Amino acid sequence: MANIWARILVGALTILVAVGYKNYRDLSAPGKRPDLDNNAYWGPTLKEPYRENKAILPFDISVKPEVIEDLISQLSRPLKAQAPLEGVGFQYGFNANELAKVVKYWRDTYLPKWSEREQYLKKLDHYQTEIQGLKIHFIHAKPSQVKGQKPKKVLPLLLMHGWPGTVREFYDFIPLLTTPSDKSDYVFEVIAPSLPGYGWSQGSSKTGFGVAQVAVVMRNLMLRVGFDKFLVQGGDWGSIIGSNVASLFPENVLGYHSNMCGNNSPMGQLKMVLASFFPSWFVDSEYADFNKGLGHLFSTIMEEMGYAHIQASKPDTIGNALIDNPTGLASYILEKFSTWTNTAFRSLPDGGLTKRFTYDQLLDNVMIYYVTNSITTSMRLYSESMVASQFALAVDSLPIKAKAGCTRFAHEITHVSDSVLANKFPNLVHSSHHRDGGHFPAFELPQQLYDDFVSFVQKANFS
Repeated sequence: MANIWARILVGALTILVAVGYKNYRDLSAPGKRPDLDNNAYWGPTLKEPYRENKAILPFDISVKPEVIEDLISQLSRPLKAQAPLEGVGFQYGFNANELAKVVKYWRDTYLPKWSEREQYLKKLDHYQTEIQGLKIHFIHAKPSQVKGQKPKKVLPLLLMHGWPGTVREFYDFIPLLTTPSDKSDYVFEVIAPSLPGYGWSQGSSKTGFGVAQVAVVMRNLMLRVGFDKFLVQGGDWGSIIGSNVASLFPENVLGYHSNMCGNNSPMGQLKMVLASFFPSWFVDSEYADFNKGLGHLFSTIMEEMGYAHIQASKPDTIGNALIDNPTGLASYILEKFSTWTNTAFRSLPDGGLTKRFTYDQLLDNVMIYYVTNSITTSMRLYSESMVASQFALAVDSLPIKAKAGCTRFAHEITHVSDSVLANKFPNLVHSSHHRDGGHFPAFELPQQLYDDFVSFVQKANFS
């Protein structure tokens, strides 16, 4: 009888091992490229067949004086915000006392010198072209060379922002990339687009325009400007869209670098959960403090991701509330530049906004949303990524074949370890951790991000 039970037990264990192995193999197997139309039209419905205007034209970002005059008028209305609770900083959102200071500075100091700020924003070259029915704005920054020195090798770079950022985040970062440095054998020719629906780029008129579809537009933009081989760098949506570009178009992407690498494949999600319970299996002990566990992730989702839920479900509702409401728009956007820079700033009455940024920097970013009326279209990327989730899930399972570099800044909302990233990034040649910085490193710590990026490029050796 004992032998019979032993055989049954061995048989059951064999079945469990076989099923477990099959499930593991299924989870870790690379996905298939989704059937995406690389020429899909996303503009408004036309009466005539669509003919793409492939011209690349200089783009004037000037703002009409009457827009600025009207904004001053709106900011001159009495601020009726409720006083914050006693002893509360930014834990409940943007502190009304700090908001009053921001509005006063915006109205009385920033806008009177708008011509100066506008010229600053114009210091980089702006262009516009039409891709798949959408007018896409981008900055094109060409590299310089030093006379008398051996020319640096030039690498094209697609540089992408996220929400609630804009190309303004890159104004201190781009000059570092385009200027020769002793730290790198390379110099970079930068294409920094406003994502579709953000700033000066037109948003889609059709549903289903998610991250994979945006990735197609971004790749087509690079082809339009003459680059069929290029690097990709980004954070936030720029990281996710960049990951999609690299996964979908390995023939075009030389390398991928991000300050927010992720792995949303089934295997990646499983390893994320396991890493929360068994961190020593997945995280180097030297960087154990970067793995904050499942409890931290859950509390972060509960405390900080409410915006994502409403933007993924009812973007037009919150968008309508912010139209012609500059005070509300600043409150909604700038709260993220407090909390996402360092969650500890929530306890401060001013949200620590000026610990890393100036009011001018922050208001430049807000102004781009305001003068282009793009807050609603920017937030639709959340909802459309849900609508087109079948494409996202398929792309998530595609490994990035290009050489990759992943860096982590200490105060980012969450971090993903190399072992969790492994099946998504089989060619990870650079991994780093920084004891400072948050979600917006190109804006907050451009020199550190540049140093990390060129370290990746040097290791990757794109000869």
